[in-house]
Amino acid sequence: MATVNEAWPRLKTETRTWRSTLPPDVISRKRLDLVNGPYEASVVPEISGLVPRVDTETSSAAEDASTALVRFDSEVGNLTAPFASILLRSESASSSQIENLTAGARAIAEAELGERVSGNGPQVVRNVRAMQAALSLSEHIDDASIIAMQAALLEDDHPDMTGRYRNEQVWIGPSQLGPRGASFVPPHQDRVPEAMRDLEAFIARADLPVVTQAAIAHAQFETIHPFPDGNGRTGRALVQAMLRRGGLTTHVTVPVSAGLLVDVDTYFAALGAYREGDIDPIVRTFAEATLLAIENGKRLAEDVQSVQSSWNERLRGVRAHSSARRLAEIVLEQPVLNAEVAQQRLGVSKPVVYNSLAVLVERGVLQLATSKRRNQIWIADDLIAVLDEFAARAGRRSRPSS
Repeated sequence: MATVNEAWPRLKTETRTWRSTLPPDVISRKRLDLVNGPYEASVVPEISGLVPRVDTETSSAAEDASTALVRFDSEVGNLTAPFASILLRSESASSSQIENLTAGARAIAEAELGERVSGNGPQVVRNVRAMQAALSLSEHIDDASIIAMQAALLEDDHPDMTGRYRNEQVWIGPSQLGPRGASFVPPHQDRVPEAMRDLEAFIARADLPVVTQAAIAHAQFETIHPFPDGNGRTGRALVQAMLRRGGLTTHVTVPVSAGLLVDVDTYFAALGAYREGDIDPIVRTFAEATLLAIENGKRLAEDVQSVQSSWNERLRGVRAHSSARRLAEIVLEQPVLNAEVAQQRLGVSKPVVYNSLAVLVERGVLQLATSKRRNQIWIADDLIAVLDEFAARAGRRSRPSS
């Protein structure tokens, strides 16, 4: 039975002892004495049976965000352009940018093709996979699905960090040697499984406003910090899964992280306030970020439709169901192509592919370029510009203080 709380429980701590495993030739005895010893690890409260109370202003903002989410999902989901994939990529890029992983639309698109293997582009692509996993697993959010979200994010470059919750203590700044004096110390690894079970029970409830529930679940997840890496991006993917599970989105991914980017200091401060027992800031931050993201997403939809209309004008005289026309539709979803991917998507012979690419270059839809791997690629510069403008509007107004 859920119980109404007058005040959300604040984070508690417990004393643990840290012993460095570094060999003596790596760290001095004096430094070791400073690193080793007792430290305070967080103990998260159980929230599965609590009913969150927020103030009238915050409740109203969350309701407005819920209504706007449903309307945006319906309106954009019924447009002809492939906005589901466009918005999913935009959300993944914005979520990555919160972690200082910034990549332009071309770099991300090249990484999707395997034409760019270094830099932040491939990391954003892995975040796209994590978002896809979150949405596909949204019907039943449990240990297995959350672990799968994080695995999709890290399995390519850090497989040793995937497949389970963490089995070591983690901490946030300033020392890399131990948790003593850290800015924030999440729960000891022994407490993670129980804390996650409680969180999953909270997520499974159907008696709470979805935006409020998702914001609190995200804050609790970030406080538990259940993985050795990838917690921020996995936690924001979890929000998308909850919006889908709660029925606020059905067709598209609303780029909530783009709204959070407008003021990341406020976002991180809201996480801090949550740990002190104040849930209003994190709920209000997510509600406001959602509304900002929807406005930016509407502008993106209009801009993409404008590009699509421009291409249709340029392709006048080209047969409606020709391979060139079909390829132009594919480009809306995948703004950078190589010949192999174009052939795979079209299902035609290589000569037909190259002829279609040539038509789109001649009509100004695509431009021929060279990838980072010195292979031929074809780029829809108009669409790349629109996607980069979306990211610039979200921007990063300030940097996180933690």
